[in-house]
Amino acid sequence: MADYKLHCFAESGHSYKAALMLELSGANWEPVFADFMNGALRQPEYLETNEMAEAPVLEHKGTKLSQSGVILDYLSTSLGKFAPGSADERREVLRWILWDNHKMSSQVGLTRFLMNFLPEEKRPEQVIGFMQGRLKAAYTVLDRRLEGRDWVAAEHCTIADFSCCSYLYYPEPFGFDRADWPNIAAWLDRIAAIDGWQHPYDLMPGRT
Repeated sequence: MADYKLHCFAESGHSYKAALMLELSGANWEPVFADFMNGALRQPEYLETNEMAEAPVLEHKGTKLSQSGVILDYLSTSLGKFAPGSADERREVLRWILWDNHKMSSQVGLTRFLMNFLPEEKRPEQVIGFMQGRLKAAYTVLDRRLEGRDWVAAEHCTIADFSCCSYLYYPEPFGFDRADWPNIAAWLDRIAAIDGWQHPYDLMPGRT
């Protein structure tokens, strides 16, 4: 029986943050398919798992957590891997996780959804263009941060890296081209070189 269960689905970058952390930490875990694309997260049985109607949700020894940043923080403590090494470092890790959730991941997720998972005739081109402009600003911040650095928040890979990297591995177009952001590209390669790394479509169930 798995120690950790992660309610997730393959298209979810937020789910991938937690799944990647579990996999690279060598945790005994299993994915539980959350069928977002067919509305399962809005059904009463799933709302009992997470009233926010979102994935991921982590279950571990009677603890149930939602929100990827909280899950990453919990896992870094319970697994003792990819954790900040001091109080100052922990604040820096949290600073980048909060930035990512506000400025990058949530906006990539929405932009990617609008561009790829809505019927073409329903895609709001003006909204997509606006979102891509905001994302360009976020990529600029991240690429500048990684100038001369291997990792986002510390001298070693931490949960901040897993938070910030997640959506950037997806193949669908959303306005991100690695060739435009060399520091980000090199950092994504460093993460992918960690033993056990898997692409989100290989690590989680349910790709449509």
